Amino acid sequence: MLLSKIASLFELSIQGHHDREIAHLLTDSRSLVFPEQTLFFALRSERNDGQRYIRDLYDMGVRVFCVNEFPQREDYPDACFLKVDDTLKALQQLAAYHRNSLNVPVIAITGSNGKTIVKEWLYQLLSPDQRIVRSPRSYNSQIGVALSVWQLRTDTQLGIFEAGISLPGEMHALESIIRPETGIFTTLGDAHQENFSSLEEKLSEKCILFRDCSTLIYCADQPVTHQYLQQAGFSANLVGWGRNSDAQVRLIDSASGIHSLQYSEQTYRLQIPFSDQASIENALHCCVYLILHGYSEATINQRLSMLEAVAMRLEVKEGVNNCMVINDSYNSDVDSLKIALDFLNQQASSNQLRKTLVLSDILQSGYSSEILYRKVADLVKAYGVQRLVGVGMEISQQRTIFDGLETRFFASTEELLRSEFTDSFHHEAILLKGARSFHFELISGKLEKIAHETVLEVNLNHLVHNLNYFRSYLKPGTRVMCMVKAFAYGSGSVEVARTLQHHRVDCLAVAVADEGAELRHAGIHLPIVVMNPEKSVFDLLFEHQLEPEIYSFRLLTEFIAAASRRGIQSYPVHIKLDSGMHRLGFDPSEVPSLIALLQQHNEVSVKSVFSHLAGSDSLQLDDFTHQQARTFTQSAAQIQQAFPYPVMRHLLNSAGIERFPSYQMEMVRLGIGHYGISALPEVLLPQVCSLKTIILQIKTIAPGETVGYNRNGKVVRPTRIAILPVGYADGFDRKLSNGVGEVLIKGRRAPVIGNVSMDLITVDVTDVDAQEGDAVEIFGEGITVSEIASKTGTIPYEILTGISRRVKRVYFQE
Repeated sequence: MLLSKIASLFELSIQGHHDREIAHLLTDSRSLVFPEQTLFFALRSERNDGQRYIRDLYDMGVRVFCVNEFPQREDYPDACFLKVDDTLKALQQLAAYHRNSLNVPVIAITGSNGKTIVKEWLYQLLSPDQRIVRSPRSYNSQIGVALSVWQLRTDTQLGIFEAGISLPGEMHALESIIRPETGIFTTLGDAHQENFSSLEEKLSEKCILFRDCSTLIYCADQPVTHQYLQQAGFSANLVGWGRNSDAQVRLIDSASGIHSLQYSEQTYRLQIPFSDQASIENALHCCVYLILHGYSEATINQRLSMLEAVAMRLEVKEGVNNCMVINDSYNSDVDSLKIALDFLNQQASSNQLRKTLVLSDILQSGYSSEILYRKVADLVKAYGVQRLVGVGMEISQQRTIFDGLETRFFASTEELLRSEFTDSFHHEAILLKGARSFHFELISGKLEKIAHETVLEVNLNHLVHNLNYFRSYLKPGTRVMCMVKAFAYGSGSVEVARTLQHHRVDCLAVAVADEGAELRHAGIHLPIVVMNPEKSVFDLLFEHQLEPEIYSFRLLTEFIAAASRRGIQSYPVHIKLDSGMHRLGFDPSEVPSLIALLQQHNEVSVKSVFSHLAGSDSLQLDDFTHQQARTFTQSAAQIQQAFPYPVMRHLLNSAGIERFPSYQMEMVRLGIGHYGISALPEVLLPQVCSLKTIILQIKTIAPGETVGYNRNGKVVRPTRIAILPVGYADGFDRKLSNGVGEVLIKGRRAPVIGNVSMDLITVDVTDVDAQEGDAVEIFGEGITVSEIASKTGTIPYEILTGISRRVKRVYFQE
């Protein structure tokens, strides 16, 4: 769309005008690919302002910006600025105009659960017949829906978009953007219920999406949904399915995987390749759509037989030969490829790795092979991929399109694995992007670094969620220092630091200089504070630009002398004050002498002054916390007034951010809060880390027998025991022996029987339908870190930091 056309849609002021074609809308400056054809919307939120990224984007070639206020014109001589009152509203209005300009039928999906699954399965079932545009991943928000709908083109034959809301009033905007002909309501559940007075209120808000639909598909066996839709006066043709006698599509039988649906005097016997109830319900939503659109029983069953489970997360694993393996088996099409390449770019750049893409044939795209792979080649080149490995006959036939890249092509996954080509990967970030039928999990298995079956899964989405939760307590301009010491509390410092850097925290903190040097080697460029520096590592500090905490006159004089020998001036340091915890730090009485010494030496400059709260998480210690804050602010004020440059102050840790936000000053320090630990009992944050393993073996033990060392696991009934490959060498505390600890198997708790040994534990699965090879949760969403800490008489910090490095870390992003 021409810029002049976009400008004419809004009543806005324009500064500079250089008409050009706009093909890409951007809201996240980190995802820039095609600057010349990009319009950047500078969105404002409680925690961020997109206008602060205009300079960076301008330097990278972007020339068109939608803003709330004009910047200095002389700073951007070649730019065009569109000024609007609300940049988010302008983005949504542009997407809505684009949608209405195209005569494309659209399916809209909403509900509490299953939206993404239904969308992806509809795509799998319908893509053999039609050229489809759908929401990438779960782009169902106020921003994501607009960006998804913008992808519609004149040759699109069907759009499939999901819409999610968390607040009343949000669906009106999404409905005006999507304007669906067909609606699918999946389920009504408790997700985001805290913002609605009742389930009925949330249901009515969600159903605003369907106010102008011609057809609405839903499960008539959900009584609240069925009753509401029957009474709401929708103009749509309501197509309820289920066993309910009012259902238009009757589910008359379900046995042995065959589900019989009756519609318009015709019976469809459909075989769904999933057995869990949620998957069956999601698949039946899709089946009803196909029935309504005239698909035969044979065609539906043929398509269902090809239906593939949807992986909801993108995994990052440590690979062989210093490689990183990014396994994205979510889907395989051009839109999802763009998102995966964006993630590859982020991971490879911050880790200074070569970028390699292993890509299979993209199936059922609706484009000719030449057009499809030309689009792929443009993306691959735009993202700076250095090596492409193509797998499949179709992509191999289009190899000349990828001229200029380092390439290798194979007819099949089996041929690639037989070729020993995987031995050539060294120091690369490898994105595996393959259609399910190519079984790229075999490639992933060969490239992953070998580790035993116990893994620590680190959910990067939850990490970011928790970061944003704590940011919500902060005033604009308050900076965030993130603690990644002790291997990022056991979760892996490099990956956690890389994610925090991507989400623009202000600085990181480690315990010792070696940790900081490791982050620098991994490409982390944020300021890094070393909390426990020693004289022996001063060279390491200077070499890697690590900033020391200074807590004593001895350390300060030694550091000044080291800087002086190197001719260094104004090296940033962070002064720690002892406000009452009585660990490291200058006493308030020493502050005048400290100031005098600092004023005599220009080798260092004070970047910040800080202290540590002793009991910010304890209501009983609140008076002492306020006393510490008074002591600190008085001493910090003396230091701030003594120097002509600004000196930041920071006092609050994670618990302090929640309980004492008035003391946030210029910066706060976030640590255990990242990982889902809140000081407020009413707040349940998502767990970032989940420790998981598998069942190695199951045995049946007779009464009177014992299990484990010292014969402490006494059996008093016929007992099934499961042996798990995790022990105290992995971080499973021996205090959890003999029934104290539990694990989670198929949603049921199984107690530890006998003593915990170094590499194994045994659990009682007599009352659990467990099989060898089943997955086991040791802690995570079902059994929290806090619960285990309570059972062992310790704190969550110790549980997390106690997970051995021999346990493989697996990082994923949903």
